[in-house]
Formats: sequence, C-alpha cells, structure tokens
Amino acid sequence: MTYDLIIIGGGPAGITAGIYAARQKISTLLITTDFEGQIARKSVDVENYPGFEAISGMELIQKFEKHLRKQKIDIQIVKVRETKKMDSVFFILAENRNQFEGRAVIVASGADPRPLEVPGEKELIGRGVSYCSVCDGPVFSDKTVAIIGGGNSGVEAAVFMKDIAKKIYLLEYGLELTADEDNQEKLKKIENVEVVTNVALQKIEGKKFVDSIVYKDRKTQKEKILKVQGVFVEIGSIPATGFVKGLVDFNKRDEIKINPKTCETKTPSLFAAGDVTNVPLKQIVVAAAEGAKAALSAYKYLQKF
Repeated sequence: MTYDLIIIGGGPAGITAGIYAARQKISTLLITTDFEGQIARKSVDVENYPGFEAISGMELIQKFEKHLRKQKIDIQIVKVRETKKMDSVFFILAENRNQFEGRAVIVASGADPRPLEVPGEKELIGRGVSYCSVCDGPVFSDKTVAIIGGGNSGVEAAVFMKDIAKKIYLLEYGLELTADEDNQEKLKKIENVEVVTNVALQKIEGKKFVDSIVYKDRKTQKEKILKVQGVFVEIGSIPATGFVKGLVDFNKRDEIKINPKTCETKTPSLFAAGDVTNVPLKQIVVAAAEGAKAALSAYKYLQKF
C-alpha cells in the first residue's frame, strides 16, 4: 500500500500533523518509537500550553496521543532507519526491515539529548550519569547531584530534584543562567541548590558509580572537584535526522532547513516540523503549530496530482 502521507515522529509536531492529515481524509501512516520523547521527560508542570494552567509533560502528551488515536490513521511503533525517494514515491525502511511507501512525508522526529562529550560520561551512563531527572531522579534520594546546564531544562531539573536530593549543584558554562525569569524565580526559593557559573566541565569520575566531577573555573583557569553521586546532563538536544541525510539541507546545528511558510524541505513533498527543524523557538505550542502547517502544506501539495 502506498500512503498519501507518512509522518515520522510521535511528539507534539507529529501528532498534530496526524490529526490535521486525518481530518483532510488522506490516507496517513504515523511512525514513531514511542509517544513520549522530550515532553514526557519535562521535569516540572507545563504552564504555558493554552488551555492548561499547569499539566505534567507526561499527562499532556498522553492527551495528545488519545486525541490522535480517535482519528482514522495507521500507527506503527518502530524506529526508522532510512528514507529514500524514487520517482515520486518515498520508501521508508524501518529497523524491523518493514518498508512503507508514501507520496509525501513529514519528518517530526524531534531531538535527542546532547551529550557532554567529556571523559567518564559514556562509561558512567546508568551508573550516576543521567539525561532525565524525571526518569531517574528518585534514585538519587538524599544524595548530592550536579546538574549541567543553566537553561530552562537545567533549572527545571533542579526544581524537580529539590525535595529528592540532599544537595544540588547547578553548573552553567556562561556568566549567568539563561533560563526564563519565571524559572529563575522558582530557583531562588530552593535552599539546597548552589549555582556555579563560568564552568567548563573537564571530566566525570568514578569506578563503579559517579563519585565526583572535575571542572575548570573559566575565569581563574583553576580546576576544582565536586563530590557528587549523580550528574544530570541538561545542555540541549541534537535533532534526530540521520535517516533523511541526502534529502534535506542542514544548518550548523544539524537542524533541517525548511521554508518557514510551508515547512517544505529542498525535496518536493518532503516536509519537516518541530524541534527537528531550524525554526528557532523550541516550544510545545510552536511544534504543534508547525505540525499543523506541515500537514496542511502536504495536503495542498497532494491535491496538485
């Protein structure tokens, strides 16, 4: 079977695209590894999505998924390995060796956590190094932890961990935190957090489990050691784009370049939406809007043929 549209990704952008595509009565397949992703890992309540004064990331994405599953749309839970286009048809190869065909594609695969790429990080993943405070936070009850990153994700992780960890170090590379003012106000009310700025992390140490981190003070160039039992990495994300190389253009951040009016890439009938693109504002409401835009643009394109 050749679908009119294949959507790759089960986050806010992909789900919204699926809902809009189904409403246009075009045959649609949505492929995703899960319906969680970054939004489910959000460590505090989402307070800026219209209609919900405060809702957890997990609860919000579950509502998204429930809405999607009420539509007439096919869903495959599998990871995409490769995307090819021959003539006017896309061939999507999944890791389970299944192949799906579509006349148009929307890439809404989101992004994966960005690693620190310092010695000890890979070796200690799951043994003190984590990329998800919501997932792993309870493991560090009454322990001392370091959170790397002073943006919204890092500050939100600190807010989440305040009643779990005994002591929290929040480390930021720059001279000051970059989180929104509202998040920074919440941080100021936490008594067991210590903010350290101008930090260049050097390595994570530990034999079986994390026991310390070494960082350099960027002003004095002196190395310092912090004794910690856990490290949460919150320095942003990397777009999940490996399966469309050759079909799209990327910017320096490996984000897919799109036409901001239509979400179309350099390849006709290949669209992209959400955090995987070069749209600068990475917000849930923006991702959802871009998903709607991509679906409507794909529908308009398909009507030409």
